[in-house]
Amino acid sequence: MSGNKIVTTDGKPYRLLGVSRSGGEFACVQGKGLWDSGPVDQASVDAMKTWNIHAVRVPLNEECWLGVNGSPSGATYQQGVKDYVNRLVANGINVILDLHWTWGAYPDSPDWHCKDEHATCQKPMPDARYAPQFWTGVANAFKDNDAVVFDLFNEPYPDMPADWNKTLGWQCLRDGGTCAGLPYEVAGMQDLVDAVRGTGATNLLMVGGLEWTNDMREWLTYKPNDPLNNIAASWHAYSFNACASQSCWDSQIAPLTQQVPVVLGEFGQDDCGFDYMQRLVNWADSHDVSYLAWTWNPWGCTGGAVLIKDWAGTPEPGLGEGYKAHLLTRSPYGDQFVREPIIAGGS
Repeated sequence: MSGNKIVTTDGKPYRLLGVSRSGGEFACVQGKGLWDSGPVDQASVDAMKTWNIHAVRVPLNEECWLGVNGSPSGATYQQGVKDYVNRLVANGINVILDLHWTWGAYPDSPDWHCKDEHATCQKPMPDARYAPQFWTGVANAFKDNDAVVFDLFNEPYPDMPADWNKTLGWQCLRDGGTCAGLPYEVAGMQDLVDAVRGTGATNLLMVGGLEWTNDMREWLTYKPNDPLNNIAASWHAYSFNACASQSCWDSQIAPLTQQVPVVLGEFGQDDCGFDYMQRLVNWADSHDVSYLAWTWNPWGCTGGAVLIKDWAGTPEPGLGEGYKAHLLTRSPYGDQFVREPIIAGGS
């Protein structure tokens, strides 16, 4: 990156535009294989290219990567991830590897959150037990490929177990350790940055905020130190989130875009329409924000955030059709329209 821009290896400003492709975070712990029976072959990548997708965010499970739990796990899981990443990159598509599900009991979680200590759901924060080890392994696997970006933790919400004390939440996010309301030792974002950089990896990193990374107000204050200064802000903005209006984006996100690259790693709307998403991508385009919609999985769009009807890339009515049409008018280089994806570099 350079200033508040992601740049290619030859210094051109570049945005990560595409989709999140779910499966790698949950299938291995639910008896569904590695990719939830979905294809990761060349035909599936070709389907993405018909949408002019230039970047794919791939959620992962730390216990499956490390061989602690799940099936496949360990070397088999790792090889499956490597094969998919290599195929996407060979097709000129950037990959964002996202630590999505992690170890750590959360017994006081609300009923709608799981309490299981295993990596079977989204926890408030990553754990010191496995998360740094996970990122050391992932960084070693991909440190020679700057087309791969590391999203250090999916949707932090340490402010919730701290009774919504935002100061405690931000401190926990950056520094980890013993955090209010969490019985396990937490790995802070500084710990994970250190784990990645300790391998010699120079890859672009993404770091989230609070409240499922929808609250970015103190991100700059609590930004972890990176000796390479190669960190983007990871932001999520669904129609049901607190910050889901242009006035909020203008007041809370726009100032951040002046300082660092912002990557909207997940977004969508809960009624399967595209009006909210259209306003958001238009705003993001005007502020040079990268974006990846959730999700490239044919799950049926009944509650929203499902883009496709099948793995051939048939768009869902409403949000799928709208997003595809929008992507077909976009280039990661800005004003210049380029249909074929070109790989972005690191720092």
